[in-house]
Amino acid sequence: MRVFMTFTGMLARMMAAAAVVVVVGCAPTREPESSPEPTALFYPPPPALARIQHLATLSAERDLGPRPSGFATFVLGDETDGKALRQPYGVAYHAGKLYVADAKLRGLAVFDLVAERMGVVTGSGAGRMRKPINVTIAEDGTKYVTDTGRDQVLVLGPDDRFVTAFGDEGQFKPVDVAVTAQRLYVTDVAHHRVAVLDRASGREVGSFGKAGSGPGELFHPTNIALGPSGDVYVTDTSNFRVQRFRPDGTPVRVYGGAGDTPGTFARPKGIAVDRKGRLYVGDSAFQNVQLFREDGRLLLPFGRTEDVPEASLNLPAAVRISYDGVEAFRDRASADFEVEYLVLVVSQFGPNKVDVFGFGRRRGVDYPDDTPTSASAGSVPRVAVR
Repeated sequence: MRVFMTFTGMLARMMAAAAVVVVVGCAPTREPESSPEPTALFYPPPPALARIQHLATLSAERDLGPRPSGFATFVLGDETDGKALRQPYGVAYHAGKLYVADAKLRGLAVFDLVAERMGVVTGSGAGRMRKPINVTIAEDGTKYVTDTGRDQVLVLGPDDRFVTAFGDEGQFKPVDVAVTAQRLYVTDVAHHRVAVLDRASGREVGSFGKAGSGPGELFHPTNIALGPSGDVYVTDTSNFRVQRFRPDGTPVRVYGGAGDTPGTFARPKGIAVDRKGRLYVGDSAFQNVQLFREDGRLLLPFGRTEDVPEASLNLPAAVRISYDGVEAFRDRASADFEVEYLVLVVSQFGPNKVDVFGFGRRRGVDYPDDTPTSASAGSVPRVAVR
C-alpha cells in the first residue's frame, strides 16, 4: 500500500508539472531578460592592482557542472546529495583531477574536472584509510597520504591503488608530507619534529626539530612545503610561526609570530611556496591566507570576506599551489586577468570546502615587483568583470 501511495503521489506531481508546462507553452513568447553583469572577486580591491582572483568553490559533485533544471530535480530528485565533502583538510591537483583528503569520508575525494564526476578512494584491506588528513602528489602521480588514524604515510600509485605504508607503531603521527626525488619530509605533530624518510623504502634516515620555542625547535608542526631552492618550510603551529630550514635541517629564518595584526599568526596551518619564493600561510583563527615575500615582508592577506559568502574561508587548513591546473579553471578568470598559477585552500567547516584562487595580473598593466599592499584582511568588495 505504501509503495502504491508513493507511486501515486509521484504520478500526481508529474501530471501537475506537465500541466504547468502546457500552460507555459500556450503563453505568448517574450524576449529573454538580460542577465546581470557577472562579477568577480579580486584581492586587493581597487584601486590597488589585482593579484588574486577567486575562481571557484568545490564542495560537492554538483559544483563540477551545470545544476539540473528545477523540473528535472522535482521529477528525479537530486542524485548528487550524497556526493559531497564532509570534513576535508588536505588537497592536491594532478592530471585533471583534484584530490581532497577527507577525514569523515575516510578517503580521498576525487574531483574529475574533465568528466565532471566525483568519486572517493578509500582503499581496502591493508590499504584502507581510517583518518586521512593530507595528500601530496609527486610528479609521476604517486600519492602520499598522511593518516592520523593509522599513524602512517600511505603510498598510492598513479592509478590510485594502494602500494605500501610507511611508519611503525609509535614512530610518528604524520600530518603532512613534502616530496623530493629521494626523500620524504614528514611533520610529526606528536613528537614536535620533522622525520626524514627514504622515499623508496620508507626507512627513517634522519629528523630535525624538538619540542621548544627556540630557533630550530618546534611545537606541534603541522603542514610543510618546499621552496624553489629546496629549503623546507614548516608551519610551527603552537609557536604561531613558520620556520624555514635547509634540507639538512639547519634553521634559516622565522616568519611571523603570535599576534592579531597582519603579518602575525593565531593558528597557522596551511602553507605553500611558489617558484619565486613567495610564501602563503593559512590561519584557521584569522580565517584568511597571508602572502609574504621571501624575506618575510607581508604582501597581501586574502580570503576573509564576510560580505561575500561564496569566497569566505572557515577554519582553513591546507594551502597548495598548482601550476598545472590553470587550464582547467582558465574559463573562470576575468577576461583581462592572466592567471599564473592556482592557490587551493581547504576549509574544514562551512559551506565552502575547497576554494580555488588564481594568482596573476591584469593584462597590459605594469606591476611593481612584489610591492606590499595596504589591503585589509576583512571585508573585500566585488569588482565587475569587464
